[in-house]
Amino acid sequence: MTDTHLTKRPLTLLGLGDMGTALARTWLAAGHPLTVWNRTAAKARPLEAEGAAVAATVAEAVAANGLVVLCLLDDASVGSALEGVDLTGKDLVNLTTGTPAEGRARAAWAQERGARFVDAGIMATPDMIGVPEAGGYVFHSGSRALFETHREVLEVPAGARFVGEDPGHAALHDVALLSAMYGLFAGISHAYALIEGEDIAPKDLSPLLSEWLGAMGFFAGIAAERLTSRDLTTGVVSSLAMQVAGSGTLVRTAAEQGVSTELISPYLDLMRERLEADPARHGGEDTVGVIGLLRRDAA
Repeated sequence: MTDTHLTKRPLTLLGLGDMGTALARTWLAAGHPLTVWNRTAAKARPLEAEGAAVAATVAEAVAANGLVVLCLLDDASVGSALEGVDLTGKDLVNLTTGTPAEGRARAAWAQERGARFVDAGIMATPDMIGVPEAGGYVFHSGSRALFETHREVLEVPAGARFVGEDPGHAALHDVALLSAMYGLFAGISHAYALIEGEDIAPKDLSPLLSEWLGAMGFFAGIAAERLTSRDLTTGVVSSLAMQVAGSGTLVRTAAEQGVSTELISPYLDLMRERLEADPARHGGEDTVGVIGLLRRDAA
C-alpha cells in the first residue's frame, strides 16, 4: 500500500452508471481506496483494473467502509438495494436524483437504521466530473456533521456546497436550477423555430442569443430583492401593463412564421392573468408578481 493510500479516506460507491463511473475514476485517480458495487457486475470490471475493490453484494460493499456514496437510478432503487443491509454507524451520501420529499423521507429512513445521512443534487454532467474548470458542483443537505467530516472526499469529483440541514434542500436547489434551465432552453428553442426557413443562419443568431440572455440574467437578482421586500413597483423600467401589451407582437409573429407558441404562452398567459386581476394595482409592477400565481396552494 502506498503512502498516498495511507492518508486518503476510503469509501464505498454503489452504482456505476455514467455518473457513478465518472465519480469512481476521479476518486481512484486522487488515491482514495474505493470499493464499488453495481447491479450489473460487468460494469465494475474496468474499475477493478484501475484499482477498485469490487464487492459481490451490497452488504459486502457497505461493510467495507464507513462512508457509503449512493449513485443509483432513483429513490426506489436506493431502498431496494439497501433492503436488509446493516447500516448501523454508516455515513450515507445519496447522490441519487430525487425530490425534496424523497430526500426527507430517506433521511428519516437512514436514521431509523442507525446511519447518518446527507442528500445531494449533482449540478454537472459526467464529463464535468473531476474537471474543476468545468464549473460543476454538488448540493448537499442533511447532517452537517457528516458533511464536514467527509467534505474533503466529497470535493474531489466536484465542488461541494452545503445548503442546509433540511435533507430536502439539496434536491430543491437542484430542481429549482434545472427548472430555470429548461425555461431557458424553451425560449432558445422558440427563437430558433422563428428563424427556420428564413435567410438567417442559426450560427449567426447564436452569439446574439447568448449575449442577450446573459444581459437579462440580472432578473434573478431583481426578483430575489422584490420577493424579499414585497415591493414590485419601485424602479420598474418595463411595467407589466407594457409587457402584456407588447406580448401580442410575439404571438402574431409566431403565427406569421408558422410557429407554435406552446413554449412561451404559459408565461405570457400568467402575465395577462396577473394584470387582469387588478389593472390599477398591478399594471405598474414588473413581472415578478406572476410567481405568486404559480403557488396554486396559496391561492
